[in-house]
Amino acid sequence: MAEAERTQLPGYVRLSRSGELEERARRAHEVLRDCVVCPQKCRVNRIEDEEGFCRTGLLPRISSYSPHFGEEPPLVGRNGSGTIFFTGCNMRCEFCQNYEISQCGIGYTVSCEDLAGIMLRLQERGCHNVNFVSPSHVVPQILRAVAIAAPRGLDIPLVYNSGGYDSVETLRLLDGVIDIYMPDAKYGRDDVALELSHAPGYTGRMHAALKEMHRQVGDLDVRDSVAVRGMIIRHLVLPGNLANSEMVMKFIAEEISRDSYVNVMAQYHPAWRASEGGRSPALAALQRPITAREYAYAVRCAQENGLTRGFP
Repeated sequence: MAEAERTQLPGYVRLSRSGELEERARRAHEVLRDCVVCPQKCRVNRIEDEEGFCRTGLLPRISSYSPHFGEEPPLVGRNGSGTIFFTGCNMRCEFCQNYEISQCGIGYTVSCEDLAGIMLRLQERGCHNVNFVSPSHVVPQILRAVAIAAPRGLDIPLVYNSGGYDSVETLRLLDGVIDIYMPDAKYGRDDVALELSHAPGYTGRMHAALKEMHRQVGDLDVRDSVAVRGMIIRHLVLPGNLANSEMVMKFIAEEISRDSYVNVMAQYHPAWRASEGGRSPALAALQRPITAREYAYAVRCAQENGLTRGFP
């Protein structure tokens, strides 16, 4: 193989050939013994199949996998993003639109060998990437599966699609493994994050995680209309500006990059517990869709902070 071709390989392929990927998978597996994989830090022994906040023991569970065409255009391209939806989550968003998967446990257990096979099948179907959806609680299992799949020919970009509530220590195990990070930047205030997503200290954890992700992969690099490396940041606009969009956009612009690709999302609708409302003013506010004015405000916040990529 020519040197120019070799340098275009995803980092995890080179890490696999050097033996470093196997070592990362081993180290990550040990974290499960007294689990601090994510910021919830449950300290259960998942190697013995104990379950903590995420309701996941040793083996990962998935609800579905397929080429997906509803993601951001640079991920979808012509052939789709190869999404793998993991069951469970390290957050409990009161308004989760995938609550059957994240909160109700819909899905089935797979081995890491099975997960590797799924990744290879998505590649065979022409997907531009493998997109791990809600991966924060199963990073050790993902590393083991990639270590199995890489020697068998997996060589497309890997996408880490998370809620932004990630451990920096865990993310460092993914340095050189993940090609595209796609975290949420959900909230600007911790009290709202705690009430609506049960994620203590969310803003500080999210800020640190996004900084580490950006250190690893930089701004989004798109070639021939398809993302190959970098970071996409998602921000869901909430009714009544509960997400404090002005604080989120200021952080992204000043502490990540003004060249960040930011998807300002307008698809909020009442779901899960938010559709019941009544328990608090915040939950009551979530009982309606957002207005055009609320979405325009979030976009204006992004623009006023010098952000230009990823939104109208």
